[in-house]
Amino acid sequence: MLERFRRAKAPEIASLEKLAAAGKMPPPLSDPRPPFIESLTARSSPLAVIAEYKRASPSEGDINTGLTPEEAAAAYAEGGAGAISVLTESEHFKGNIAYLERMTTPGLPLLRKDFIFHPLQVDESAATPASAVLLIVRLLNDASLRALLRRCENFALAPVVEVFDEQDLKRAKDAGARIIQVNNRDLESMRVDAAVSLRLAAGKGPGEFWISASGVRERGDLMKAAALGFDAALVGTALMRSASPGAALVALLGKDLPHA
Repeated sequence: MLERFRRAKAPEIASLEKLAAAGKMPPPLSDPRPPFIESLTARSSPLAVIAEYKRASPSEGDINTGLTPEEAAAAYAEGGAGAISVLTESEHFKGNIAYLERMTTPGLPLLRKDFIFHPLQVDESAATPASAVLLIVRLLNDASLRALLRRCENFALAPVVEVFDEQDLKRAKDAGARIIQVNNRDLESMRVDAAVSLRLAAGKGPGEFWISASGVRERGDLMKAAALGFDAALVGTALMRSASPGAALVALLGKDLPHA
């Protein structure tokens, strides 16, 4: 599955290479970006939620293609999200990089969630309002992972490094990753196993920020992730499947949310 995702990005990367060769890559965003980690650490109920805008996926099919990026951003901001994850991959997730610009109005930091393994994809991200980008360990060799981490930091983009098992985690740490996202869904098999977060949580080191992704559907799941020491949870399908994603987020966060 990961190789399918990689192949799907080939035309985009070819286009970026042509732009770069012609000196026409868009310049990095000059405006300050909303701080990713700071926004998340300011929220807890019992831990911060990164609410995801995901219109489709290989495992779920179409999810909520009628919900616009603007509507989702407003609903998530009102519901108490600490940040928004935006799927920008087009072939399998029906995303678009233009959604990032369309979701800036509420002022929440945006995580560009895509299959990023080429330096020009980071440069492209730097020209958008994204505050963070996703780097999946299994898509990268060690040298590329280190290089992309540095490239993100040079553009003041927070690199969120996604792992699936102990070997991924070791590689992420060895490369210097400080924001670790544990994905309970193995992208090779597309199976969700909440035990992945349980198993890897013991590996959290000082100064690291950890995110649990996939399989978070109700407040009890947030409580479990918080008890394991996670700092945030990324929630997508459970919110996007709801008739009212904002209300679903409020319910997930619970009544102690200050403005819920």
